[in-house]
Amino acid sequence: MRLIPLLSAWLLCAGAVQAATTAPAPTTAGTRLDHILLWGRGIDQVTSIMAVKLGFQVRPGHDPGGVANRYIRFSDSSFIELLGITRPDPAFDPGMKQDQEALKGGPGSRTFGFRTSSLDTIHASLQALHYAVTPFFSGPDSAKPGWRLFAFDRAPLSSNTFFIDYAAGYAPDQFDPANADDYRLTREHPNGARELSSIWLVSGDADADRQQLEKMGFGHAVPVKLPQVGAKGYCIPVGPTALLALQPDGNGLAERVMAGGPRILGVSFGVVDLERARRWVERGYEGKLATYRGLSGESFLAPTQDDLGLSIEFHAMQAGRLPCAMATASRDR
Repeated sequence: MRLIPLLSAWLLCAGAVQAATTAPAPTTAGTRLDHILLWGRGIDQVTSIMAVKLGFQVRPGHDPGGVANRYIRFSDSSFIELLGITRPDPAFDPGMKQDQEALKGGPGSRTFGFRTSSLDTIHASLQALHYAVTPFFSGPDSAKPGWRLFAFDRAPLSSNTFFIDYAAGYAPDQFDPANADDYRLTREHPNGARELSSIWLVSGDADADRQQLEKMGFGHAVPVKLPQVGAKGYCIPVGPTALLALQPDGNGLAERVMAGGPRILGVSFGVVDLERARRWVERGYEGKLATYRGLSGESFLAPTQDDLGLSIEFHAMQAGRLPCAMATASRDR
């Protein structure tokens, strides 16, 4: 799947969009966080970090125009799309160029996607609220099952976003999506990661992101603090996942990251064996890592900011865990 050539031309600079208060909020049932776009210093560099240091299985992608992509896919159907420049004069589309300018050519992420089974309904609702939504795009081939998406001409959040839906059975990293064994094996990782549980946005105004998300149909925000990265803000449920709208809280990692502008600060993944994941990352980074009680339970933070331009949190999977439940319990104590 090549989302980038169509997506990034429409994922422009972040900026709040004023929505009409008389229009109904979108129906967001059946919506969850789908994936992030993560730029590395090069495609082999980011692949090596994700596989060797962090213990993910990385799947092949493509390399049109000098920008290569690869995939890390999870059992819950979410994924990470890795991106890297492979030649001195790549054929950037406008969105790619803006990403590279915002990241100053370094690693990091500033774009993520919602997956929804109500794509047409949400598109119409956001139009009624006067959001600057794009037309629909589809790929990779109209003769085959694929994907449809829409984005924004003016980003409503501090990081760029889009809404996407997939045809039944579509799997971009496999030649035969009907092969159940291949489907399963490509989603099993040495570090035990099985699910994307949350994406962390950081900006100078977490409440502005919270307000926009509420207008977009994502309410029930819970105030949170993340002392491990020096941030505070809100946890917003998105189906079985959570979107964190954060801002720096004192001196810490979030403040240092924000020196480069709003972006995705981190991503959380659920693992089947936390100690196995921690041992893998400790060996990769040659140092001990402490665990803490985070928003998703017992967790640890991989020291990936210098390598990837964002933090990766691993936490123990919990059956029946609800997004933002730990944040709600902490607030109510």
